[in-house]
Amino acid sequence: MSELTAGMPAPDFCLPDADEEMVCLADLRGAYAVVYFYPKDNTSGCTLEARSFSDATDAFAREGAAVFSISPDSTRSHKRFAEKHNLSVRLLSDPDRRAIEAYGAWVPKKLYGREYMGVERSTFIIDPEGKVAAIWRKVKVKGHMAAVLAKFESLTAGA
Repeated sequence: MSELTAGMPAPDFCLPDADEEMVCLADLRGAYAVVYFYPKDNTSGCTLEARSFSDATDAFAREGAAVFSISPDSTRSHKRFAEKHNLSVRLLSDPDRRAIEAYGAWVPKKLYGREYMGVERSTFIIDPEGKVAAIWRKVKVKGHMAAVLAKFESLTAGA
């Protein structure tokens, strides 16, 4: 599959959230969605990212956008993570990595000279027609949510 670029149709997914409720991207047509991928619940960077997006869910919701985060962790792990950190962002479980791979977020990584496959921190804004409107790859957490919110506001300014 070719790498996703802005303007391409966003790969559809149906994944369970922390409460075992299914979330399907196709059901969100007609509204914006922010979807970000992260490696693991309860790690420092992932916690900071989830908290920053949770703090901004109202700002996104005012413009009619929902925010979803996806990792390979189980729904049970997501439930504990959300409760421990009082998260309002919906955490979706993708243990088979179907959505993670479809969005190109399952990549070779290297840590201390060891190579392995893992989730690359990535964020996508999906427009109301179901197309990718913006992409961030190899995300650094600090300041990222503010950049996504600013881009989202610029996309919706003329709407």
